[in-house]
Amino acid sequence: MTDQHTHTAYHDHVREAEPMPVDEQITDAMPRLGPDSLIWKFYGDFRVQLFGFQRLAGTENAVAELAQGVTDHSVIFGDFLGRALRTAPPVLKAVYSEDPYGWGRTVRDFHRGIKGQMPDGSRYHALNPELFYWAHATFLDQILYCTDTFVRRLSYEEKVQIFEESKVWYRHYGVSARSQPQTYDEFVAYWDSMLERFAPNRTLTYATGYIRKGVPAPSFVPPVIWSVLAAPLNLYIRTMIVGTLPPPLRAACQLDWDDRRERRFQRAAATLRALDPIISRMPIRLRYVPWAADGWRRVRNTRT
Repeated sequence: MTDQHTHTAYHDHVREAEPMPVDEQITDAMPRLGPDSLIWKFYGDFRVQLFGFQRLAGTENAVAELAQGVTDHSVIFGDFLGRALRTAPPVLKAVYSEDPYGWGRTVRDFHRGIKGQMPDGSRYHALNPELFYWAHATFLDQILYCTDTFVRRLSYEEKVQIFEESKVWYRHYGVSARSQPQTYDEFVAYWDSMLERFAPNRTLTYATGYIRKGVPAPSFVPPVIWSVLAAPLNLYIRTMIVGTLPPPLRAACQLDWDDRRERRFQRAAATLRALDPIISRMPIRLRYVPWAADGWRRVRNTRT
């Protein structure tokens, strides 16, 4: 699969704006992810979730059709945090729950009515396979990038395994897989081709405003005091959060970056990786976000 083929196929198919759900009957024999998978091991890790949220949201919304869907249908502009908190649990449950296919289809069905028109007159639909797979790809990228950067270095073979497991995860949603790459190397080429599509848009500008302008002061804190209190937090965000973003996304969001910040970011990431032997011995409830921790406790209770 060449970069040009990937780029052209996406452009041609996404403009068809045709939803393509797959309503196969769910049986116990269908593949599921479990505690032996690397996605279970890493996806719900608090480091992957904490450091990956802006990379995930930014890359997802840097593609014009998906950003337009958010603009037209989402409450992000009035309830940014609330939308994030409502989105995360169903996706995590599509991995860690006892009913991953049920939760996957719940996530899919949230998107049945998300459709509309682009500024150039073309159409979009969230259940178009090209658009829906792109959203899924950003979660896969979150696991690959954040694990390798903040948890421990992944081998090539582990990256291949995570990609292969992601095919099972995508099947949980019940959407056509026609745009899904078949190998990890094809996924890398696909990802690089999608980075070339990144462009500024209203959703990106809004969602990264707290980085450029600083975290807004709570109503009960005087602005002068907040400017002092927020200085370390803003420094952290402009280093550790912006550092996770691929260069095309930083450019689309108009976020400054330089070699000094890159070195600071890499030192901090290396420190976190060095702490992994300690963190990996922490209790499940401290290492994983709640929905992932519930899954781990359930399978451990089953095995004992």
